[in-house]
Amino acid sequence: MVSSRSQVPFEAVKSAVAGSATYASGGRFGPRRQRDFELLLLDEGEMRVTIDGAPQKVKAGQAILLKPGHVESFDITGNDVTRHNWVAVQIDRQSLPGGEAEDPPGVWPVSPEMNKLVELILTVQNELPSDGPIMRSLGAAVLRLQPNAEDTSCEGGCSTPASPVVERALSWIRSHYAREIKLNDLAWEAGVTPEHLVRLFNKHERETPIHYVWRYRTERAVELLEHTGLPAAEIARQCGFKTPHHFSRTLKQFTGRTPSEIRRASWSGEEP
Repeated sequence: MVSSRSQVPFEAVKSAVAGSATYASGGRFGPRRQRDFELLLLDEGEMRVTIDGAPQKVKAGQAILLKPGHVESFDITGNDVTRHNWVAVQIDRQSLPGGEAEDPPGVWPVSPEMNKLVELILTVQNELPSDGPIMRSLGAAVLRLQPNAEDTSCEGGCSTPASPVVERALSWIRSHYAREIKLNDLAWEAGVTPEHLVRLFNKHERETPIHYVWRYRTERAVELLEHTGLPAAEIARQCGFKTPHHFSRTLKQFTGRTPSEIRRASWSGEEP
């Protein structure tokens, strides 16, 4: 379900800004009085957020929405560094339907859509005024993606929260799969150690990062075999396979068919 925050009109949003921060284990900041709606998304590690004296634990892959007028303090409780992104949305609360928006749930799992939205804001904000129409629209979108209590009740079981680190790695793979990809390079792009990236992939994707790379290349190659007339050797090159023989062997491992069998079946009108 969509909470009543989805009713926040564009006209009520005055500005939006975003940023990232990294803290060492044992760090602390605050207290401070919040002036905006500020979405805090934990990328890595964990922290304790105390709001008006009430503590809440936030772990990697989770978010919390901080609200104007409340006194906050933050304690970094994980054993390693803690990294988080944030988006602060300034609201003219007098313009909200019914005055105040309802309180959202305290801590909730971050969706892939929210991760992508925050990454977009971080990317474009340097070229745009914080109180311009585009940044205000993105700020409104952040509030509209807030879940309500029913969304996060976990009745019948909850799925594993999305990992911003894994999302960054997946996005980079999808943009660079045609080139050589090594685990160390992928971990660097994701901002973690190779060992930690493998652990996160096993948890969230149920496979290793490199296995995902080859599976993704295979899926793209199958699309080209079915929908273009490119030679198999050219498809192998465009999709990052080492040689045509390696391409054929990998496709056989993932699909059970050779490139020629995949193309022949598709072009003859057979169901996949």
